[in-house]
Amino acid sequence: MFYQLGIFAHRQRWSILLLWAAALAVSLVFAPRVSTVLHPGGFTNPNSQGNQGVRLLHQELGASRSTFTVVFASQRAPVEDPEFRREMERVLAPLRAHPKVTDIFTYASTANRRLISPDGRTTYTLVGLDASTAEAQRLLPALKALLPDTWLERWVTGGPAAYADMELVSHRDLQRAESFSLPVALLSLLLVFGGVLAAGMPVLVGGISVLVTLALVFFLGQVMEMSIFVQNIATMLGLGISIDYALLMVSRFREELPEHGVEEALARTMATAGRAVFFSGLTVFLGLSGLLVFDYMMLRSVGVGGALVVLVSLVAALTLLPAALSLLGPRINALTLGLARETAQEGGFWRRLAGAVARRPLPVFAAVLALLLALGLPFLRVRMGAPDVTILPRDVESRQGFDLLRERFGAGEIAPIFVVVEAQESILGRDSVGAVYDYARRLQALPGVARVESIVTLDPLLTKTQYQFLYARPEQITDPAVRRSLELLAGGRVALISVVTQYTPVSQEARALVREVRSLSPAPGLRTYVGGAAAELMDVVDDLYTVFPRALLIIVVITYLALLTQFRSPVLPAKAVLMDTLSILASYGAMVVIFQDGHLSGLLRFTPEGFVDATVPIIMFCVLFGLSMDYEVFMLSRIKEEYDACGDNGAAVAAGLERTGRIVTSAALIIVIVSGSFALADIVIIKALGVGMALAIFLDATVVRALLVPATMHLLGRWNWWSPHWLRGR
Repeated sequence: MFYQLGIFAHRQRWSILLLWAAALAVSLVFAPRVSTVLHPGGFTNPNSQGNQGVRLLHQELGASRSTFTVVFASQRAPVEDPEFRREMERVLAPLRAHPKVTDIFTYASTANRRLISPDGRTTYTLVGLDASTAEAQRLLPALKALLPDTWLERWVTGGPAAYADMELVSHRDLQRAESFSLPVALLSLLLVFGGVLAAGMPVLVGGISVLVTLALVFFLGQVMEMSIFVQNIATMLGLGISIDYALLMVSRFREELPEHGVEEALARTMATAGRAVFFSGLTVFLGLSGLLVFDYMMLRSVGVGGALVVLVSLVAALTLLPAALSLLGPRINALTLGLARETAQEGGFWRRLAGAVARRPLPVFAAVLALLLALGLPFLRVRMGAPDVTILPRDVESRQGFDLLRERFGAGEIAPIFVVVEAQESILGRDSVGAVYDYARRLQALPGVARVESIVTLDPLLTKTQYQFLYARPEQITDPAVRRSLELLAGGRVALISVVTQYTPVSQEARALVREVRSLSPAPGLRTYVGGAAAELMDVVDDLYTVFPRALLIIVVITYLALLTQFRSPVLPAKAVLMDTLSILASYGAMVVIFQDGHLSGLLRFTPEGFVDATVPIIMFCVLFGLSMDYEVFMLSRIKEEYDACGDNGAAVAAGLERTGRIVTSAALIIVIVSGSFALADIVIIKALGVGMALAIFLDATVVRALLVPATMHLLGRWNWWSPHWLRGR
């Protein structure tokens, strides 16, 4: 089939090139607009307890659909100074007139001194909006523009602000990575091929693949939510694998060309390298498709975008590239620079390496296995966290505002656990108030709870009976502070309880406290929804790693079956799966050492938060399992070619390693360069993915492919090629 596809590409080259030219023209119009349809966030489950509680508050209390925070500070005057208050009100006045602003909560309007820092120099204001988080993010630049200049220090932070900054920083990261990776990748290809045309072809195909993918993402974004990170992932993957596939195809074409005409050389290239590229692309596609089983928009859309760029890159490698090679023919070797070029017989180093491994396969196998396991060992102490504003660099406003709040107020103060209590009837009924009172006292008694804020904890001197009497006629309450608290904390069938803790939300103690709160059963007739930063973090990690084993199993089984079809051997796919898993586990250990422990944080320019983002290992596995399999497929395909020709396992391994060693290493180098360029990113998730992928591919292309795979092949001997009769006969 692939041989015939090569013939077709040669004879229909102009039609194929015209179709791709048309696709490129359309893509140049829509790809630059892709960021307008992408969304930040997507790290939360809409069906979590916390989000259910938020929806209930909106329905029953009319709570704002989203909020952002304005932080004010000054060394000139304390917060409670009339001059400070007048200036703050002057700054906030334009927001009050905006139709989307539903409320503005200050220390003065709520009579809540907790909104003033202990040193009296900082306060924060919550601005409620009648807009979804995504709408609020789009509104934020206009709202910030309304704020006049002031002598107060001022920061805008909170969810919408962080998301707006995330979009800007993500775009900046992408531009930086592209400006670094493309020139370096081109230089590497020049060193591999020694000619401008041969080196430029993979870069051209990669660039076109990415542009077409981003245009398709723009259209997909009209009908489904797509994460802002799709742009980064699609570019990282698209450039890497497109250049990889083109490099392998161009290399094989140049190898075949001296002995055959253009048509035959192209057909043979497609029958060998093209077939390997197809199955390699299939494994990457299947790996990324594993992300579709998650309920989180960020992961699901990254899976869609990643699978899409792999599909486009695969189609480009099997149609656009062969058509271009057919058109160039022998001119693919033009414009040489006198640099070293590969030939069919080169590879003295690789033959010597293959011989060394063949002489001592067991010690090599044991040493490399021990190395990979040792590198992966730190993953046993991994602490998972969920992304928040701390994934942003410290030079953006929303991160600065958050850091200031955390420093001046404490992490537990600004991110309490909240409990939404729902009654069957009015929450202010006598029985409901009594039940909420008892429940609040049980919460207050839990270890690690600093205080509980609710309608039944306004005054510690009031008894349960007095609270029941007070709320029996809420319309007769004259105290403005009590009336305001009642408006904010209760209404209809629900009441809000804030549990301020002594812990940071990312700590194990905070998660344990959330579990204790959820284990407390309220009185009959009441239902509780426990949320907040610590609860959301715990829910995200628990949800992700409940689903992850299922996704992992699906990816491994389907990939195994695809490789079984390719190699007709049940042993080779099993070995490939194990080799892939080892290199990924080693990179997982590195993630803990670098991003959890903070080693190399100065070099990589980030502040460690003491955990690994929970989404990173999942995305890494789904991407790397297929991507690392690329090199296994390329190498084993060539070894199988040699084995089919000579029937000698040892000779086939040596010849396969010799003929693919340099080109596979060069292909891996391209991926390492492209992925590693994202280590320059300012968003920690993208930085971690870039570093993790670069490390995993480096290990995979060096110690795994060069040492562990051939050692294993020698140890297994003829068992590599064992196949049941029913499979051989297909």
